[in-house]
Amino acid sequence: MQAIKMYTGPYCPYCTMAKQFLKSQGITEIEEIRVDQSPEKYAEMQQITGQRSVPQIFIGDTHVGGFTDLYNLHQKGELQDLLAGK
Repeated sequence: MQAIKMYTGPYCPYCTMAKQFLKSQGITEIEEIRVDQSPEKYAEMQQITGQRSVPQIFIGDTHVGGFTDLYNLHQKGELQDLLAGK
């Protein structure tokens, strides 16, 4: 199983939906980085992804994007392979 890293913010409904969705897929370990508590991590996220919005989700070294992107991978049947490192 690939490691999951998620940049999140407070009061973010899409962050909550992403975490709940991943848990529904059997993912219990998510490295959560709160960008509101760490300005340097927020700057890092922006540099890596080119995005300013949260959540920004990584599965292994792959930048998935936000919740909608994560769910679209699931709908296309590609999420489980990515989680498995295929």
